[in-house]
Amino acid sequence: MIVGVPKESFPDERRVALVPGVLGQLDRAGIEVLVEAGAGEAAGFADEDYTAKGATIVDDRAEVFAKAEVIAQVRAPGANPDEGRADLAHLRAGQAVIGLCDPLLAHESTRALAEKRVSLFSLELVPRITRAQSMDVLSSMATIAGYKAVLLAADALPRMFPMMMTAAGTVAPAKVFVIGAGVAGLQAIATARKLGAVVEAYDVRPAVKEQVQSVGGKFVELELETTAAEGAGGYARELDEDFYRKQREMMTRVVAANDVVITTAAIPGKKAPVLVTGDMVRGMSLGSVIVDLAAERGGNCELTRPGETVTEHGVTILGPLNLPATVPYHASQMFAKNVATFLLHLVHDGELTVDRSDEITAGTLVTVDGEVVHPQVREAMGLADEGSPSP
Repeated sequence: MIVGVPKESFPDERRVALVPGVLGQLDRAGIEVLVEAGAGEAAGFADEDYTAKGATIVDDRAEVFAKAEVIAQVRAPGANPDEGRADLAHLRAGQAVIGLCDPLLAHESTRALAEKRVSLFSLELVPRITRAQSMDVLSSMATIAGYKAVLLAADALPRMFPMMMTAAGTVAPAKVFVIGAGVAGLQAIATARKLGAVVEAYDVRPAVKEQVQSVGGKFVELELETTAAEGAGGYARELDEDFYRKQREMMTRVVAANDVVITTAAIPGKKAPVLVTGDMVRGMSLGSVIVDLAAERGGNCELTRPGETVTEHGVTILGPLNLPATVPYHASQMFAKNVATFLLHLVHDGELTVDRSDEITAGTLVTVDGEVVHPQVREAMGLADEGSPSP
């Protein structure tokens, strides 16, 4: 079986779906890898690195699609709506695509792939179960985003993070508040602590208190009813506006007391909840910094502008997009390990097997045989009332 790895075409996307280090295990499973020339260069992997591990380099992008039975991408067409349209013309019936594809929102692309009779596997939908942990790209990429968010904050903050005892006096440590203690939030807490900051964190899920403490943070407890805050797979679920209003009121004091606020709260397939209002920003000290990791979904801060850095009320607000792509070498290593493990789960005796009775396969399969089959995606597309296709 041949897996094709095209060069990523999304603007400023520097990651690559497979790296040379995972090719050996794929080869042992009967999987050949075809790589578009230059696909790994932006991440630090030369064509020669791939050929040394047995891959074939192809100059023509169309040839990669023509020869491969499976296409592995960081951003499949749904997560690359503009440039990705060109790839749709290269895809054919019976082919499989594995990658990030924004399935709960990119309905046009999903329909197009279904019409092409392409089997689409969405890596955003990898179920959060023990045996799928090594395939969980969202967790891998969130780890990098949480780490990089702290570095951005440290660079923008006109203070140093650690406490220092110097001949010129004592420098007090920076105070960092992390909102959301998922994978990104926990990594942000750990990184800020390593840099010497005093770190507090809050999450609507009280069960994560011990996790926050385990990486050196102090858990902020707000007197709110949060017993139903955890959704499927351990993700925070969307709550009503009355809850968020009360939460913002109680959080105002905590935000004002910190030099840095890092927000990470996102709901799959939904607009990010606004947790930090303009009034809360106004109450922060001059020179304070907010890094909004939910900027791609509209932002947790009311004043965030996705993809921009702005200053409001003397506070610097960063709305970074696609942070994992700014650390492309290790992001690609982690992504590729997830993809390789996923491929090995699907491939048996050198053939792709779509076993829809398997929880991981069924949980990630969006389209097959001309149909949109994933229940959550069907619901998001308004297809649920038409009846779900049988497995």
